[in-house]
Amino acid sequence: MQSHNVTMLGTGLIGDFYTATLHGGRSRDRVRVVYSRSTDRGEAFSQRWGIPEYTTSLEDAIGHPDTDVVVVGLPNHLHEEAISLAADAGKAVLCTKPLARNAEEAKRILDKVESAGVFAGYLEDLVYTPKTKKAVASVREGAIGEVTWVRSRETHPGPHSAWFWDGRLTGGGAIVDLGCHCIEIIRHFVGKENRPVEVMCVTDTFVHPIDDEDNAIALIRFESGAIGQFEVSWTFRGGMDLRDEVAGTHGTIWLNHFLRTGFEMFTAGGSGGYVAEKAETDAGWLFPVGDEVSELGYVDMFADMFSAMEEGRQPTETFYDGYVVNAVMDACYRSARERTWVPVEMEWRHGTTPRISVEPETYEGHTVIKAEVLPDGRRKLILKDKDTGEFVDRVVNA
Repeated sequence: MQSHNVTMLGTGLIGDFYTATLHGGRSRDRVRVVYSRSTDRGEAFSQRWGIPEYTTSLEDAIGHPDTDVVVVGLPNHLHEEAISLAADAGKAVLCTKPLARNAEEAKRILDKVESAGVFAGYLEDLVYTPKTKKAVASVREGAIGEVTWVRSRETHPGPHSAWFWDGRLTGGGAIVDLGCHCIEIIRHFVGKENRPVEVMCVTDTFVHPIDDEDNAIALIRFESGAIGQFEVSWTFRGGMDLRDEVAGTHGTIWLNHFLRTGFEMFTAGGSGGYVAEKAETDAGWLFPVGDEVSELGYVDMFADMFSAMEEGRQPTETFYDGYVVNAVMDACYRSARERTWVPVEMEWRHGTTPRISVEPETYEGHTVIKAEVLPDGRRKLILKDKDTGEFVDRVVNA
């Protein structure tokens, strides 16, 4: 069985999550060297995870002769440089979300790894959560018919690190931080071959004294006619709220990933310990997460990435997916500025998706609009006369 030695770029929270997953997941892949812009953080990180070497040189970390995979867990403005160095070194590269600060930058990154011929995976963990994977599989098996509407919500009190709040480094505010997750979740449910056509978005800054949005709501219209809706906020109090809803022509799916996880605990004193990411208190009613790296999708994400490398296939999430997400986010910002629907501008590599279409039921030459059971057990139909266009009620059995 093949094993991989990893260069980890970044020592923030995401670096901890990634390293915990890599060392505990397949058990044979190890972080060999870690890069940090701070010597103190690099040393502390390497000691915490038993990593043999740390460095403050990006070039040395990426070019280390004993590693074959580079994981980019750096601030957004450093992604392009790091990925370019990894591509030039001929190493597989995995990059955290978002891929870039905007679609133009993402396209340069995509072109770079493709021209270099290196393996590249987009680390969008939330499409790999166990609940999401099972829900997506159900949708693809036709359990809820054609998907007409998907709502994805991610809200919390705000990011952990200072650089997140500087739009010059990130490319934006809550949309770039959280909307990237929601967009890709929506794409998985409506079908990633289903082109996002246009966007309507509203942004505002309510609480934080920053130049970028701390709240946003967007609608995404897809080629099939399906609508994606996302809600993101850096001002939600009470922890991290992750929820998805999927509506289809024959069913509905509701997913709740955080806050209401099935694990509830009350403590009067508080432990001073860690409860879950973005939790704001350790006293009162708490909603811990049993296995955070698993429930947030990291375990299945890295398993897919390394399996894809070894099998010579594309991972579920590619840099092209990251580019599409950046293009949708760019459209969100244009829409918010122009206060209207705007097209999503990008290089589309998939085909076309037909319009949602359901063959209606008929009854005695009439079109059935709706069927329902009355309180007394009788069946009632709402019918439309094909010739006159009139709507009528009819009880069809006693």
